[in-house]
Amino acid sequence: MSRTIVDIHILQTVPPSNLNRDDTGTPKSALYGGVRRARVSSQAWKRATRKAFNDLLPPSELGVRTKKVAEVLAERITALAPATDPAHAVGLAAEMLQAATGSKIEVPKRKRKDDQAEGEATNGAAPESSYLMFLSTRQLDALAALAIELDAGDGLKSFQAALKKKENKTAAQQAVDTRHSVDIALFGRMVADSTDLNVEAATQVAHAISVHKSEIESDYYTAVDDKNTDAEMGAGMIGSIDFNSATLYRYAAVDVDELHRTLGTGLRSDEAPSTPAQKAVAAFLEGFITSLPTGKINTFGNHTLPSAVIVKLRTRRPVSFVGAFEQPVPQGANGGFLEEACKRLGSYVPQLEKAFGVPDGEQGWVLRVGEETQALKDLGTSVTLAELVKDVEAAVAGRLESGV
Repeated sequence: MSRTIVDIHILQTVPPSNLNRDDTGTPKSALYGGVRRARVSSQAWKRATRKAFNDLLPPSELGVRTKKVAEVLAERITALAPATDPAHAVGLAAEMLQAATGSKIEVPKRKRKDDQAEGEATNGAAPESSYLMFLSTRQLDALAALAIELDAGDGLKSFQAALKKKENKTAAQQAVDTRHSVDIALFGRMVADSTDLNVEAATQVAHAISVHKSEIESDYYTAVDDKNTDAEMGAGMIGSIDFNSATLYRYAAVDVDELHRTLGTGLRSDEAPSTPAQKAVAAFLEGFITSLPTGKINTFGNHTLPSAVIVKLRTRRPVSFVGAFEQPVPQGANGGFLEEACKRLGSYVPQLEKAFGVPDGEQGWVLRVGEETQALKDLGTSVTLAELVKDVEAAVAGRLESGV
């Protein structure tokens, strides 16, 4: 059976930086090909991509992932019914979420202790879930509307009784299992207490690694006290921070068929069946390409964009090109690693696809900047970012609408 998968391959050079650090503050790294490489975790780049969605998609298409989900839902309830007492709205929200997800929504123990230490009642803090809960804006709105409908206005006991009725509990569960947001469909959702509410992620994001050996360096710095006189020598503060620099290979794959199953066929009758999925692919493509994790960004100002992007529309399975860099790339004759990395890909990709019989119908696009990327020019149609997003979106729509 033919599939529709969007593979994204990126080469991006990052100057001295600390994009993603471990528990000691050191930039993350990994052994690959027998040498230490710079590494940026998939979680860090997925977070950066999700933040980029705020500029690419309307709020109605996005979700919120938080333990403070009762507070978020309570805000929706009071927005729909302004006369509702805020404290009562929080109670309604907690009960509704417990019925919908099976998760405990209660005041965390640490907050209970803080309240008691301050001589307050233990219900002074808002209840929370015990883990991050991911809900779409539309799901929260549906839960809020249902809460207002079932609230008789005579306290939580009658509301709890209403939620015990099978039809109402089912309605609550359906509210959180339909009309998923783009970010939930792309990155998935886990509900530990109700696994039937889990959402399979349509996107796989690899850990970015340097194409070459990467050393970690340390910057020793001092800060001077502005009020010190000339007679007062020495620094007001001293410290050190680790950093590295690298040419990174980044990779992600989007299972368009899974994305289409999760998002459905749209919310408006004038939308083509493929519209939600193709919009999601376009948003992910631009968000993933242009985003950057913000670890220590104020310290290093390491704002860069990719030097090269290769996108392949696969019909069988996702394929990473990381094998091209199993042997670390050597420094070029004029310095730098980008040109040699592009030569590696320019040679490796055609050989790989020929050896494994990649179908002729698979499309490819290449976005590249600078003469160093010349070796990639034959790997696909040359495009700008705007053209890339538009072309891939159209290709995805064509495949989905044709039922391929």
